[in-house]
Amino acid sequence: MRIFVALVFIGIIASLGSALFYLMKDKGGSNRTVNALTVRIGLSVALFLLLLLAHHLGWIRSTGFTP
Repeated sequence: MRIFVALVFIGIIASLGSALFYLMKDKGGSNRTVNALTVRIGLSVALFLLLLLAHHLGWIRSTGFTP
């Protein structure tokens, strides 16, 4: 699970970097920046939902402070 989360984080960062590259290169002339940011949002939402599901199914446990 840690490896999968790390890979998704790398994908999110790569998508954000490509969006920055397209923003600087195209200067608003195409939709590639919007598409890259849409991919980033999709990956972020998918990761969040996967973490919620994994916690619910018991694949991961929370390790927060308990009063």
